[in-house]
Amino acid sequence: MVLSRGWSVFLVAVGVWSWVIWPRFAVAIWNDPRAWSTGTVGDGTPTGFLWVHALLIATSLAIGTTVGVLGVRGWLAARRRAA
Repeated sequence: MVLSRGWSVFLVAVGVWSWVIWPRFAVAIWNDPRAWSTGTVGDGTPTGFLWVHALLIATSLAIGTTVGVLGVRGWLAARRRAA
């Protein structure tokens, strides 16, 4: 499959967007009282709320990284084809 430069840039942007958004979301989940068994942030054991969101965040970052890497590889391949 051959990616155009435009699609490559789009994929890189999606990868960067993932790394901008999801870490901030992780901080918000960590600081949510529902994430802890005692209702106090950082106190007690993590609840299912924290674990489900941690899995969602990890998966989204992995997908975002993969998409970003594909975009970079597509950009470099398009540049080589143009040369």
